[in-house]
Amino acid sequence: MSITELPVSSSTPPPARPPTRGTLYALAMRLHFYAGVFVAPFILIAAITGALYSIAPTVESIVDRNLLHVDSTGPARPLSDQVAAATAIEPNLVLAAVDPAPKPGDTTEVLFADSSLGESEHRAVFVNPVTARPVGASVVYGSTNSLPLRSWLDQLHRDLHLGQTGRLYSELAASWLWLIALAGVAVWGKRVLDRRDGVATRRLLWPDRSRTGRGRTLSWHAAVGMWILLPLLFLSATGMTWSTYAGAHVDTLRRQLDWQAPAVGTTLPGSRAPHGDSQMMPGMDMPMPGSDSMRQYRMPADRVTQVDKVFAAARGHGVDGPVEITVPATDDTAFVVKERRIPGSPTQDSIAIDGRTGNVTDVLRYSSWPFMAKLANWGIALHMGMLFGLPNQLLLLVTMIALITVIVRGYLMWWKRGPVRASRFAFGTPPLRGMLRRLPPVVLVPSIAAAALIGWFAPLLGVTLVCFLAIDIMIGLAQSRRGRPA
Repeated sequence: MSITELPVSSSTPPPARPPTRGTLYALAMRLHFYAGVFVAPFILIAAITGALYSIAPTVESIVDRNLLHVDSTGPARPLSDQVAAATAIEPNLVLAAVDPAPKPGDTTEVLFADSSLGESEHRAVFVNPVTARPVGASVVYGSTNSLPLRSWLDQLHRDLHLGQTGRLYSELAASWLWLIALAGVAVWGKRVLDRRDGVATRRLLWPDRSRTGRGRTLSWHAAVGMWILLPLLFLSATGMTWSTYAGAHVDTLRRQLDWQAPAVGTTLPGSRAPHGDSQMMPGMDMPMPGSDSMRQYRMPADRVTQVDKVFAAARGHGVDGPVEITVPATDDTAFVVKERRIPGSPTQDSIAIDGRTGNVTDVLRYSSWPFMAKLANWGIALHMGMLFGLPNQLLLLVTMIALITVIVRGYLMWWKRGPVRASRFAFGTPPLRGMLRRLPPVVLVPSIAAAALIGWFAPLLGVTLVCFLAIDIMIGLAQSRRGRPA
């Protein structure tokens, strides 16, 4: 009897299950593969637009120098004179806030509420503090008073100028970035450590230039990814705070844990507390642009003259550096002087002052903020390139350029796997499938629970993860019908 004729015992043991470590590696590889192919285009767009926005503050200071800077030297005129000159330019608009010139050679920004503008936008008149003469006017946006160029780049990065629909792209990129990065670390770390060649650490962090072809591309792809891992995790986490769906969960979490930034009290002693008029601008105590209250409202004449007293009182109580003075709409509300969020300004002290008497009614020091509120504030400023000024912006720019090279090399490796064969599209050769069902329950159940929790917190990640699973199943069925291994 030949060997081929020997009967096969029915008691032949099934193939041993792969160890859990190898199974998790295969899952991480498969996740990294699918997310890299389908989500990387969104991350690439976010990286390109983020690179442009990272240097926007510096570019703005050059492009809009005629508005932000003057050549006049000498003592500054009283702040009330500067404000009066700006209100003469915009007599039909409501004075909202004043940003005194931060240093010699800078202009004073006088902000007005304009019903024709969008949310978070103001009309700004820029005044020469030495001559008290306006040098120009423009629309500014947000808490940093960004001018049109920086605002345009901000919206490009945020939503590609497509509105709420466009914000889904940035949320998808931010939601997946951390997971793709960590899956890549797991894959590369195991591959390098399994080589046991005595130079694992160097191979982990430094590309192997002795390799050629796809191996060399892989080495550079992984090593550069390791270099920028921490910045990518940070940008992913902070980016989700601005998103629509995951951002809503972040806001809820911050409210429940009292991680929100506190605000200085603005109600003057002996005055009735505000009743939350729905037509009042949040934080500015004046009518919302476009409301009936706005059309009927006129700033009291003495409010402008009180600015000098308020500014001096704030300086006398240690609120130094660049500040914004919020002008109240009613007599029972205090002026608020708060340190501005500008490059190189990490703190935001604020003080409330009675404009009629110059008395301080409330002080809120940044040092008294809850730690998590400080951390969130620093994270936002760092993400925007505002925390450390130019070094912060250069760090973001280098990180984005490195991320672009990582993505391009990833697609180059995928292309070398042969996605196009015989003039037809073939998805490529994905890593091994079937690993999920081979996990022991002690690992499988917590993994599914963690995926469900993450999918709930970041819905776009959860929905696309389900889509990847469906695609993987369909590809497996198609390959099985053709007799090809899945």
